[in-house]
Amino acid sequence: MLEFRILGPLEVLDDDQPVRLGGAKQRATLAILLLHANRVVGVERLADDLYAGAPPVTAVTQVQRQISELRKALGAEAIETRSPGYVLYVEPEHLDLNRFERATYDADQALERGDAQAAAGLLEQGLALWRGAPLADLAYESFARTAIERLDELRLVALEQRFEAELALGRHLAVLSDLEALVWEHPLRERLRGQLMLALYRAGRQADALDVYRKTRELLVGELGIEPSRSLQELERQILRQDETLDVASVKPTAADLDRTLLVAARDTAGIEALLTIAQPLARLAGRALIVAQLVQNENEVGTASAAVNELRASLGAPARTAAFASLEPSRDVVRLAANYNVDLVLLGEELEDQVTAEIAAVLDHCPSDVAILAGQPPIRVWAEGIVVPFGGGENDWAALELGAWLASATHAPLQLVGTKADPRRGLRDASRLLADASLATQLVVGVAAETVLVEPSEDALAEAAQRAAVVVAALPGRWRAEGIGGTRRALLHRSPTLLVHRGARPGALAPSESRTRFSWSLEPT
Repeated sequence: MLEFRILGPLEVLDDDQPVRLGGAKQRATLAILLLHANRVVGVERLADDLYAGAPPVTAVTQVQRQISELRKALGAEAIETRSPGYVLYVEPEHLDLNRFERATYDADQALERGDAQAAAGLLEQGLALWRGAPLADLAYESFARTAIERLDELRLVALEQRFEAELALGRHLAVLSDLEALVWEHPLRERLRGQLMLALYRAGRQADALDVYRKTRELLVGELGIEPSRSLQELERQILRQDETLDVASVKPTAADLDRTLLVAARDTAGIEALLTIAQPLARLAGRALIVAQLVQNENEVGTASAAVNELRASLGAPARTAAFASLEPSRDVVRLAANYNVDLVLLGEELEDQVTAEIAAVLDHCPSDVAILAGQPPIRVWAEGIVVPFGGGENDWAALELGAWLASATHAPLQLVGTKADPRRGLRDASRLLADASLATQLVVGVAAETVLVEPSEDALAEAAQRAAVVVAALPGRWRAEGIGGTRRALLHRSPTLLVHRGARPGALAPSESRTRFSWSLEPT
């Protein structure tokens, strides 16, 4: 049986012996199939990824040639032709990523049971599967960048889990140097800062632990204008009063569990207020904090913006932190906020006509969490008009469905899933089975029953079905970089308040806590 490895340079082993692979395009083709193992990858998707969104006229032929060569290397049965493309079948235990995910999941369960010893062992096994930077030999390929960032995030979360287990076992001295090194590499990651504070305190270095908090606060306020999280502030107070509970090894140290957060980011107060019509009901759900950031262009605007967001904070019904600062690179600052504050969802506002702006594209390329772009009219506040999710079954469609279901749960609004009727001319069947799967998923995970509607396969028919909605939650198309948002979504923007959703690396906000380290959690039934 073949063994596939992507947690390092791409490798294939056959009975522990390396399989000889061809050139860069063949290796890239295999990597794309592995990143979507056991799922059909369309020929167009393969061509787009292989040629960075600009495939030549011979792209389909080139893809077919690469698949043919891979079948010679891996065996004819390894890759099956399935319309509209190909699927690579891989047993879970024969892909190192799956084994790593299983180890982190089992470790999380062990921590829940209070078995820190088992958790530490499992995490050590999982982290030992890493042979260096993931897909290191394909890091220059545009298709691999997002996957590499996702994988790096998984490894960092697993390291945090390992520190959690080691601290629970009283091994604070053993992890101090590793914690200090990771805090240096990821200075804004509050969970690591909290773990370092706890380790220092238990090592008898109370002053150093408090100094870490002081420097953390200075960094966060200076860089982003945001106070540390509530859990980190509470840890500082516990250290100051020498709280006895800090001396007891616990599988759930107070500082380790950061608030799960929503991030609203905009250039002006009007943009923030429009986004808050979506964010506020979402944040009211239990366990959701809110960060509101106004990124102004000129430092002279900071004072006015800061006063405005502080006034907003007083009116918000959920735990909230606000910040206003001058930003020369807004996309980078948004990604940095999302990466370091345990953000489930980033909400942005942007006027889109067709192409995604370079600034938004930079966020989509690097943001670890889901991103929703309010691109149409401001949302209607009468939630009884309902939430409409056009659904086609793609990766971003599931993220849009998750957000739509979450919003329906938060507002008690009716949820409607819209798909297309059959199109005999294009050989496409109706979407009723797909919509049924999606509806079952929302009932299973959220307890929200969705009405399913079939419309004619045309832009106007979909826009007509959605035009009375309080908000439409639609997926950003998979080929957005090459083809823009497409005619269907353009028609929606002109008639309805619309959120365009892009799936990020982290599991979405509806993912159960034990799935926080999973690579591909979705609402899709398994």
